[in-house]
Amino acid sequence: MKVIDKLAWVLIRDGKLLAVRSKGKELFYLPGGKREAGESDEQALMREIKEELSVDLKLSSIKYMNTFTAQADGKAEGVSVKLTCYFADFSGELQPDAEIEQLEFVDMNDEAVCSLAALVAMDWLESQQLLNSKTA
Repeated sequence: MKVIDKLAWVLIRDGKLLAVRSKGKELFYLPGGKREAGESDEQALMREIKEELSVDLKLSSIKYMNTFTAQADGKAEGVSVKLTCYFADFSGELQPDAEIEQLEFVDMNDEAVCSLAALVAMDWLESQQLLNSKTA
């Protein structure tokens, strides 16, 4: 079984989770990406977030949240993504950059537009009462 190892930044504002969508893609996912050779989780996360969203994560505020695994979107059955998620404060103005076309703050009402891995993380965040629940 193939596993894509990724780091993800979790930013919650007003009960909604920051999610991003790449150019040419339909689904939103958590911002972040893969480590480069020799990088720590923190170094990789800071680099990826700077590339994708033009903001600087504050190193001293980076805090491990949880790790989730789910089927990878757009990949063959049995290819999963492992998301190691971190909370962190940032400085700067959030704006899409590099391959990112759009950023949105989503909650459980937005399930249909989110990747499977994002949904697994969202379910956990909702269980911790950090994310708005679905409204009837």
